[in-house]
Amino acid sequence: MAITMAGKWQAGNLPAELTSLIGRRGELDQVRRACRRSRLVTLTGVGGVGKSRLALRAAADLRPEFSGGAWLVELSPLVDDSLLPHAIAKALRLTDQTTRPMAEVLAEHLYDREVLLVLDACEHLAGPCSGTVTTLLDAVPGLRVLATGRRPLAIPGELVLLVDPLPVPPEGAARPASGDAVALLAERATDTIPEFDLAGQDQEAIGRLCRRLEGIPLAIELAAARLRDLPVAHLADRLDDRFASLGDDPIALADPPWHPGLRTAIGWSHELCEPAERLLWARLSVFAGDFDSEAVREVCADEALPEAHIGLLLDALADESILTWLPTGAGERYRMLDTLREYGASWLRYLGEEERFKQRHREHYLSLATRGAAGWLGPGQISWYDRMIGEHDNLRAALEVALAGKDGLPALELAGTLFFFWHGCGYAKEGRHYLQRAFALDTRPGQALVQALWADGHLAATQGDSDAAEVRAAQIALAATTGDAYALSCVRALRAMAGVIRGDLIQAMAESEPAYQSRWEEEPLTVAKLVGLHCRAHALTADGRIEEAVAVLEDARTLCEQCGEQSMRSYGDFLRGQAELSAGRLDLAVTYGQAALRTRRRLHDSFGMGLTVDLLALAAGAAGRAHRAARLLGLAQRIWSTHGQAQAGVPALVAARRTCEEQARDLLGDNAYEAAYRTGFDSDIDAGITYALEPEGEGLHNGLG
Repeated sequence: MAITMAGKWQAGNLPAELTSLIGRRGELDQVRRACRRSRLVTLTGVGGVGKSRLALRAAADLRPEFSGGAWLVELSPLVDDSLLPHAIAKALRLTDQTTRPMAEVLAEHLYDREVLLVLDACEHLAGPCSGTVTTLLDAVPGLRVLATGRRPLAIPGELVLLVDPLPVPPEGAARPASGDAVALLAERATDTIPEFDLAGQDQEAIGRLCRRLEGIPLAIELAAARLRDLPVAHLADRLDDRFASLGDDPIALADPPWHPGLRTAIGWSHELCEPAERLLWARLSVFAGDFDSEAVREVCADEALPEAHIGLLLDALADESILTWLPTGAGERYRMLDTLREYGASWLRYLGEEERFKQRHREHYLSLATRGAAGWLGPGQISWYDRMIGEHDNLRAALEVALAGKDGLPALELAGTLFFFWHGCGYAKEGRHYLQRAFALDTRPGQALVQALWADGHLAATQGDSDAAEVRAAQIALAATTGDAYALSCVRALRAMAGVIRGDLIQAMAESEPAYQSRWEEEPLTVAKLVGLHCRAHALTADGRIEEAVAVLEDARTLCEQCGEQSMRSYGDFLRGQAELSAGRLDLAVTYGQAALRTRRRLHDSFGMGLTVDLLALAAGAAGRAHRAARLLGLAQRIWSTHGQAQAGVPALVAARRTCEEQARDLLGDNAYEAAYRTGFDSDIDAGITYALEPEGEGLHNGLG
């Protein structure tokens, strides 16, 4: 059901501005006015002209006018156009693990909300963007889209604005040099050289430099970074020489067709780089989004670029504004602007090394995925979660390279190894998308196929697709070698999950029996074993055998604690909370529900958070604490609205919530219930979860508290 409540919503995800925006006052006003009168505005212009920066400032200015917030979707790292709706959902912090098309989930999530969506760098996905934007605009009356790209989206009703370069001083103008281009040069030069004084510079050279760069902001910023090494007059002379020799540049006329001023600045910056810096620049073009120095060493280092030199080369490219340095809590990362990445990629192709380094990139991320899979059921799980989320763009890029190869085995291996990422980090739909593409290329029996089939079957089961889980179980049995204990445990886990989904308790019990009998055997703990134990506990609870279910869950929790695992343990805690609720032990139900919620919150798992907040609401309702129950029901609905489908459509969960709603409403009356519910729904999710995690005795003044 579409969510129609207009509660207070998160403001969005627009990044903070790291540098000031110079000029553009007239353009900003024009963009703001355009967004108010047209539902689709597209900013076009040459690379490096400042389309993205202008769009982000305009969106930040407009954000207070949109109750649903302003959200940035960065499209430049995206290669697979069918994942466009997934990229939008990720930006909106929307997860959905059902089998519904993501475009439908997006429309439902946004319906009746006033939202500004900023789609940045659409040119390589213009066709898919046109289709998706048209669908969303038709379905969501309160949606407005601000897009950027080198060409329009060509949608009826689209308002196209051309972003021009900054004004430059006319030739022969009176001194001192002035205008927006000059102001940008001065400010960026001051960032590099704090003592830089525009008034003390050669004014003729300043004007000539800005004219040669034709007022293109990226070109000016690249030039400003070089003022540390060269005086303005020398810089202007060098750029004049560079412009005159553009025809000698093997990359100058390559795609994309850069503006002459930008071509001049990029080519000249490239020329001034040391040979090793130029080589690293080219090799870095295989990365998508941002990346860390470890990945650069693994992918780019060889005899021509020794690993020991990589750190200094990265620093040099950052000093020269070729790279942007991004300090994060997990360490240093780097990012390259799309236009500079495209130039580097052109050189990599010219050197004949594109395929080699794309394969090295794929191999590195397969190695990372393999290490992540091995470490997932362990004390480093949270760290692996954070790391893999940060590498999402590069994982996609590596998968695309694998899928483009003649041999499908690497794609099957990478997509299957990433099971822990697809499942543990909330990307079930995307994981199944890549797995389906890999199956189309290769289904040779072996361990890679077994792992990929297990991954797809498990993801299908989490989406409620019991038939697909059964099919994958049968295929694993055929693909596995004789005596493959791991494959057999995967088969049984999938069949147990299918039994739970269908309500076939006999099947769930039978298929989970081996996992239960072997739970203490000395062998590596696997997700399949834990799934079997959880399915067994669920079946026992549903059959009214609460104490047996509790015993199984205690064993599963012990196994998780022995290796430091948290994600599966938290799902066990949720099941324990359900069991204790069924037994009427409400305090224990709350204790385990809150334990599960703490972990699901840390893993940003909206599905798990929705389940556990619903559980806490049921416990509050069962205790007669109707006000708390209503408030938690509102919070849970708010969380479910970021998942796509409340209670994942599971009939038993939907029915239990409905009963709780009716009981709370009867106790409080309609007005008091609606007020409490609205408090929960309108609250910030983090603040709401903090409330849900309060000890039950706090803030509860009477039986209706």
